[in-house]
Amino acid sequence: MVCFFLYFFLVGLALLGTAATVMGGCTAGALFGDDTNPVAGLMVGILCTVLVQSSSSTTSIIVSLVGAGSVTVKSGIFMVMGANIGTSVTNTIVAMGHLGDGDELERAFAGATVHDMFNFLSVGILFPVELITTFLFALSSASVPDERDGQGEKWEGPVKKLVSPLVNLILKANKDVTKTIAKGKGSCESGDAFYPVFCIGGEVGYKTCVPPKGGCADGEECPKVGLITCDKDAGCPAFFQDGASKQDDMTSGAVCFFLALVILIGCLIGLVTLLQKMLMGVSTRIIYKATNVNGYLAMLIGCGITLLVQSSSITTSALTPFVGMGALRIEQMYPITLGANIGTTFTGLLASLVSDGTNALQVALCHLYFNIVGILIWYPIPFMRRIPLRLARALGKATRVWRGFPLLYIIVVFILIPLILLGLSSLFEQDSKGFTVLGAFLAVIIVLLILFFMFKWFKGGLREGVVTSFENRQRRMNTNKTLPDDIDSIKAELARLREHTGLLEDVDEEADDADIEK
Repeated sequence: MVCFFLYFFLVGLALLGTAATVMGGCTAGALFGDDTNPVAGLMVGILCTVLVQSSSSTTSIIVSLVGAGSVTVKSGIFMVMGANIGTSVTNTIVAMGHLGDGDELERAFAGATVHDMFNFLSVGILFPVELITTFLFALSSASVPDERDGQGEKWEGPVKKLVSPLVNLILKANKDVTKTIAKGKGSCESGDAFYPVFCIGGEVGYKTCVPPKGGCADGEECPKVGLITCDKDAGCPAFFQDGASKQDDMTSGAVCFFLALVILIGCLIGLVTLLQKMLMGVSTRIIYKATNVNGYLAMLIGCGITLLVQSSSITTSALTPFVGMGALRIEQMYPITLGANIGTTFTGLLASLVSDGTNALQVALCHLYFNIVGILIWYPIPFMRRIPLRLARALGKATRVWRGFPLLYIIVVFILIPLILLGLSSLFEQDSKGFTVLGAFLAVIIVLLILFFMFKWFKGGLREGVVTSFENRQRRMNTNKTLPDDIDSIKAELARLREHTGLLEDVDEEADDADIEK
């Protein structure tokens, strides 16, 4: 049963990523296609990874675009930094599956956000360092040969081979949409490269619906697929539709996204329940001892698992429930997460092997070096290692105050802040003095607001006020949840007292007599 729930948990994660790619493919392509400054590049990496729910997919696309010359190496470096941050949203969503239990939610959310804290802290140091010194660019440039030819093939991990056949029967995302739009060679508008979907002769199948890789000959009838495509082995998925528009495909993606969340939550509940029953009677000390391996060995384990599943999101998301139920400590989750960060760079390296020239390989190596340098900063020294752990625990404790905090965290950190910074940085790229002045003015206002917020938070009592507000909100939610049962219990107790003493009937009869006399 554990294998059953674990398999469909992985299926749910894969379907979630595929559905997110379908829903966000056109938008992600448009974001990648912009000529970005470093801040915008970082935000694009975050937003695109949140949209497609996979840093492996995002880095592969970035590497391919750099290899094709659509994105410069320096812009690609900042984009892969953003992809590192965006990938941690998936396990944060998985942690929300523990909303029903306060203890489990605190542990699971802390275990999930330790990944976020490492990525934020690493970017916080290496982003300005790279901006000033081009350290990663120089290091990666020295690591690649002057010339090389494209070679190699895409490798698919064994776990992906087990999960993909079932997912491909439901939905298969067309990743060429994002790449084509980013290169400026097409759009998702009707009548362009992808829509409406067209199958030759109205026959739905791989050969009749998917255009050949080399393109169609002049005068030859050519099929078209949009955000949803067909698989060479499995054929066209259940949600594929001949004649579909962009809106039809995005609706199908949204339905599959909801379906994936249902599968994830259902399997998560089943998996946690079974594991708790299996571990019942086994002392916490024994469980801790079994998972108490050397941190560097834990990194190798995390790297190995990620190489197998080809996704750091799947590795960290699959381990988050174990942290929630107390079978895996956050101190052990942290090095496994770092290893997963290293493992996910392998996908980008493979993608660079099928690109001509050295630029694609250089960006892929930058991704690897970024994670290695981040680990060297935030893990070997005990004092530095405790910083991300303390921050993650503080976020976990925030769920004690209000269980809705994880949702607020995801919306603010992974959507609102990147969108605001992306919009602000774009004002400086308009080649207009008016927009530049406006951008500078807004930037000054934002900095002043941040300083004011920090002062109020630490000195002005804002922190206490927010905590009190969240506690009151959580108290009201708990009260509303238990109120019907409490009322039923009070009614039952009053009825028992009335039956036992008869006093309430006498009082009621005297009140009625008094009303009649009046």
